[in-house]
Amino acid sequence: MDKPKTVKLTAGDQTFYVIINLFLILIGVAIAIPMWSTITQSFRPNDFIGSNLEGMFLAPWKWKTDAYSALLGNNGFISAFWNSIKIMVFGTFTALCLTVPMAYCMSVHDLPGRKILNYFVIIPYLFNIGLVPTYLVIKNLGLIDHIAAVFIPGAIGTYNCLIMRGFFEGIPESLKESARIDGAAEWYVLVSIILPLSKPIIMTIGLYYAVNFWNDYMHPMLYLKTLKPLPILLRDILMASGMSEYVESNAFGEAPVQAIKAASVFMSAIPMMMAYPFIQKYFTKGTMLGSVKG
Repeated sequence: MDKPKTVKLTAGDQTFYVIINLFLILIGVAIAIPMWSTITQSFRPNDFIGSNLEGMFLAPWKWKTDAYSALLGNNGFISAFWNSIKIMVFGTFTALCLTVPMAYCMSVHDLPGRKILNYFVIIPYLFNIGLVPTYLVIKNLGLIDHIAAVFIPGAIGTYNCLIMRGFFEGIPESLKESARIDGAAEWYVLVSIILPLSKPIIMTIGLYYAVNFWNDYMHPMLYLKTLKPLPILLRDILMASGMSEYVESNAFGEAPVQAIKAASVFMSAIPMMMAYPFIQKYFTKGTMLGSVKG
């Protein structure tokens, strides 16, 4: 059997790949150093004396988990973490339930009023109505201090909707037509034919929504009074520059302030870090296929 032919790289191609690899390595280092600094800072003991650089190379057997114990033992942190989980789960589910049918309707070429529907989706993306009208709408709907006020305003993201529309348009029209000829309704075509083929784009857009709702700071600050999600609590912890060297015992226990801040930042990133490996295989495929048509 003949060996497959390989394309020999020219000197210019090899130089290009070397530059790209070095550039990616620099980006990786730029990301890894602050992350490692945050992790090591969260494990530093109370009696640590030294610079931040020395703390980054502190031996693991000298690490202390006082900051994490203080956070996990604080009812305010647990409550804020749980509120963020609820906002992310309910928000992502609601957003997908609204975005999928909207994107499918925009992808049907013979839909009456399709152009008007596309304009209806794109115009609010280009011209934002502002915070005050949005706040008045949320207030009149009675959603103040309700977690729905956080994810309802951004339940349909125009960018996400357009990417999903492009993915639906890339599905062969013959599959849809065969089902319609057999008498299937549009909802049946969507549920039984389109959705099973759209797992990559659904997982990708779902990740976009989940990250957005998990990190959302502005909407909780505007609409939530008693409910405090993790971004708001994290802001309160990071802005506590006027606190003494140690956080008060009635708040987070006998843990260093900087360790509490670093631990709260790291723990707030854990859910997304755990979810991404399971969605990574769909991420690139869903984004690229969804951007073929627009």
